[in-house]
Amino acid sequence: MTENPSLVPQQAGPSDPARAFLSVRDLKVHFPTDDGLVKSVDGLSFDLERGKTLGIVGESGSGKSVTSLAIMGLHRTGNARSRPHISGEVLLDGEDLVRANADDVRKLRGQKMAMVFQDPLSAMHPYYSVGKQIIEAYRTHQDVDKKTARKRAVEMLDRVGIPEPDQRVDSYPHEFSGGMRQRAMIAMSLVNNPELLIADEPTTALDVTVQAQILDLIRDLQKEFGSAVIMITHDLGVVAEMADEILVMYGGRCVERGTAEQVFYEPRHPYTWGLLGSMPRIDRDQTERLIPVKGSPPSLINIPSGCAFHPRCPFADVPKGGITRTQRPELALTSAGHWSACHMSQEERTRIWTEEIAPKL
Repeated sequence: MTENPSLVPQQAGPSDPARAFLSVRDLKVHFPTDDGLVKSVDGLSFDLERGKTLGIVGESGSGKSVTSLAIMGLHRTGNARSRPHISGEVLLDGEDLVRANADDVRKLRGQKMAMVFQDPLSAMHPYYSVGKQIIEAYRTHQDVDKKTARKRAVEMLDRVGIPEPDQRVDSYPHEFSGGMRQRAMIAMSLVNNPELLIADEPTTALDVTVQAQILDLIRDLQKEFGSAVIMITHDLGVVAEMADEILVMYGGRCVERGTAEQVFYEPRHPYTWGLLGSMPRIDRDQTERLIPVKGSPPSLINIPSGCAFHPRCPFADVPKGGITRTQRPELALTSAGHWSACHMSQEERTRIWTEEIAPKL
């Protein structure tokens, strides 16, 4: 760590990256299009240890899902013209996935790392039974016969709470309810006991009861397998319940990172304040209407100059000299393990949060 936190490059993570099972360094994912270069992820860094959960939050288009697909190596598919330019490092247990060849990444995918997709109906093949897809995922990485693989598939369906798993193993995805499809997707993701699990909006379109069940399931399985988990969502309630640390993304970059307690109770970025202000509370009487973040997320082709959030930030004029419009802020350490990218001084942010923002939440 450098002596001057303001000079620290865009990264936030443990003080000892060697402890991290997953280490992402200056990850950039840029898509060439006819309209220009889409900078979906533009210099993202973080570390994640085994047994820990990192929540990545932000509005749609902030780069959350693109980050997860880059880690999984799923941007390598398609023709060369539509394939993005990817740079930086994604170190999984010391192995750089960005520079590894496609076959090596494919061997790791499903075995050492796995992903639960946002829509299990489209992620699972409609023409094959759920059991056959789990069996295929298992036999791809394990030298076992079909009988043993089928037994494993039934075991995993039972473990994730599918009723009558020995019969439902032969059912097709469309014969499952939304919650059951998500459970089956989790079973397929965990069939090889991966050490890294990425869950991309795992509770979207599910009713609140099923959401709670899915989150409990992921938490229980994480304890059982000791997996590192990345939870990608726009639902702050989900990360409040699940995450050890939270990374807030905006415009393809990290604008704040810290422990869940720091981000929820001592947030240091105006965008995080906006997200918290737009979240309903059930632990206290709501006397005022929710406060939405004004405006729309920026175009990733024409990201605003300076701080990407300044067109929507109610405090953009607090720093004098128009610096928010001309210079991009870098992540700087605000307290132990807590990072933020904002031009306002630490004293100004503390005062605004304490006197203006927190009393309204």
